[in-house]
Amino acid sequence: MRLSILAAAGAAILSSQPALADDTMMAEPELTFERVFASPSLNGPTPRQAKLSPDGKYLTLLRNREDDLERYDLWGYDTATREWRMLVDSEAIGTGRELSEDEKMQRERARVGNLKGIISYQWASDGSGVLVPLDGDLYFANLDGSVTRLTDTEGSELNPKLSSKGGYVSFVRDRQLWVGPFGEEARPITPREADTIRWGEAEFVAQEEMGRLTGYWWSPNDLRIAVQRTDESPVGIVTRAAIGATGTKVFDQRYPVAGSDNAIVQLYVMDPDGGNRVKVDLGEETDIYLARVDWGPDDYLYVQRQDRAQTRLDMLRVDPETGASEIWFTEKSARPDYWINLSDNYRFLKDGSLLWWSERSGFGQFYRFDGSEWTQLTQGNAPATSLDGVNEEENALFYTRVDDVLTTQVYRAALDMAVEPQRLTDPDYTNSASMDAKGRALLVTRSKPDQPPQSYLAGREGQRITWIEENALDADHPYTPFLLSHVMPEYGTIPAEDGTELHYMMLRPEMEPGKRYPVFYYHYSGPGPQLVNKGWTGALAQAVVDRGYIWFALDNRGSANRGVDFEQPIYRAMGGVEVRDQKAGAEWLKSRSFVNPDKIAIYGWSYGGYMTIKQLQADPGLYAAGISGAPVTKWELYDTHYTERYMGDPNEVPEAYATASAIANAGTISDPLLIVHGMADDNVVFENSSEIIAALQEGNVPFEMMLYPGYTHRVSGENISPHLWNTIFRFLESHDVTPPE
Repeated sequence: MRLSILAAAGAAILSSQPALADDTMMAEPELTFERVFASPSLNGPTPRQAKLSPDGKYLTLLRNREDDLERYDLWGYDTATREWRMLVDSEAIGTGRELSEDEKMQRERARVGNLKGIISYQWASDGSGVLVPLDGDLYFANLDGSVTRLTDTEGSELNPKLSSKGGYVSFVRDRQLWVGPFGEEARPITPREADTIRWGEAEFVAQEEMGRLTGYWWSPNDLRIAVQRTDESPVGIVTRAAIGATGTKVFDQRYPVAGSDNAIVQLYVMDPDGGNRVKVDLGEETDIYLARVDWGPDDYLYVQRQDRAQTRLDMLRVDPETGASEIWFTEKSARPDYWINLSDNYRFLKDGSLLWWSERSGFGQFYRFDGSEWTQLTQGNAPATSLDGVNEEENALFYTRVDDVLTTQVYRAALDMAVEPQRLTDPDYTNSASMDAKGRALLVTRSKPDQPPQSYLAGREGQRITWIEENALDADHPYTPFLLSHVMPEYGTIPAEDGTELHYMMLRPEMEPGKRYPVFYYHYSGPGPQLVNKGWTGALAQAVVDRGYIWFALDNRGSANRGVDFEQPIYRAMGGVEVRDQKAGAEWLKSRSFVNPDKIAIYGWSYGGYMTIKQLQADPGLYAAGISGAPVTKWELYDTHYTERYMGDPNEVPEAYATASAIANAGTISDPLLIVHGMADDNVVFENSSEIIAALQEGNVPFEMMLYPGYTHRVSGENISPHLWNTIFRFLESHDVTPPE
């Protein structure tokens, strides 16, 4: 399994050694958890948000530092001179001021809560420079290297934007939308109302579950703005005690648990000064989700309205002058016992038609809608997963699809289906891509089991123009000293109870004949993430393997990227089919001659934490131990949009929730259990763990726990992450889940 990279690894390591290296100098370094999470990252540089300037002359991205893998600065690449330079040094201009609670929570929703420095930016439409939010204020970076500070306030400027033509700067502050001509002072253009009223912000479930992080949208001509108004007063309050190391802060968080009232969301259209405000007609039913808002090429507003059950989505066409709306088309769930997966995989074309992603065939594919007729552009059982770009001048659509379940490849197709789709990426890698607005160039990111993520700029035929980050495993790469012990994954399938093929990935340590090894069974198990693929697995798995454990993962039914029928079995039945599929994986492992059948430990976080508990309850003795991180233990405690999508309304199907609960059978757990939770978690609130802790104590069930004061759903950091993983393995060692001697 190591032969494919041994030669390169040996050459890289030997080239970095002195000519007369002794045995001590040639000793293989230990891959500790401390090193896995230290700087520089063993994955190499991990640039974010690569973008082309509007004129195509510059490529910009956020690049993290060698000495601080979580701090990002803005860099630019001149496509003419082929030179890189730092455009904004986050430490040089940043104040280091603590962010507001609202911005901290928004960053948690965007999964960037651990990052520092610059986490987002926006090009001006004329290509003159870049809007940069930093430490709660706004800056404008010019291409000559100068930086202008646009705001200097104690509060945070949330959701900052340059208007479509660059004439205005806008942001949210103190629950109001502020707008000002570029270079001038901004002022609020929406009223200051009760504390439960927010203008210009996406509500909690939109941020957390719908992939919508903004609450206002500029028209293409800068003349009008669509602005969300959110009334949170109907939403129940969860008193969240953010227990920290030196004290406790109590937050009354508006958190809509399953079956309860959501926020009331309205939409208005107004001028940049707040005048000529009209209310958009979203229909008589107020218990809906405002899923997406876009301006079309006809200057009309297009609103995606999703029903509470998430089985119907109406595309509304809205007159921005009057707010009057009509249903342009309706998308329904692919089958009665399924839901609609929201996506950003759509694009309005210049002729007014819409490029649209749908699962109506049973697999995600692209369609074109001209206002009356639908034309399917992509076909087959290989799901399309993302719309990467459109070049209308060349009649080209660029998209990513799943090939052979375990890799994703980028394709080019014709908008009129005149030619067969053409693969543009190397099938030996798992790929993703994005493009500029005009579809002029591809920004490709790829990896494989023996190559950490690389990124490059490619032409429209897929040809590489230049590396953005080659990230070669050469003598200077931080992971190179550990290459000699690097293990290549093994892939295969295991049949589920109905014969469905379940894909697994396994990394084996160096084994001695006749000895049997423990398994670290890593799982998520819930809807969404696909764990098993042919991409870079990272240093964490390798560190576990280096300790003498087999690393194993399996994607059960309910996970994404294999079509509607593969996801559907979890509908109103969470904690059922996933448990049985993961059990099939455990039983397969027990039949392997190299596996110690008495030493299979399971680990999962969030939904995976929930599944660890459900697996221990369902099959006592099957697993040697379980680690449950930040688990949902009772689905009535989780939010509406996520939970009801899969489980329905608990007021209508209480029996489904009762079966899915991890609380009722807590007393049946007989195997060693470690519960881990951040004590300031605002996503899976700590009450989930406190309920099962109480149930275990009342049932006189022994268990262990590790709580992290001040940490949210993301318990991580250069020191905290090693502490977490060392805790996990001390727990396993204390229960004799250890490698053979």
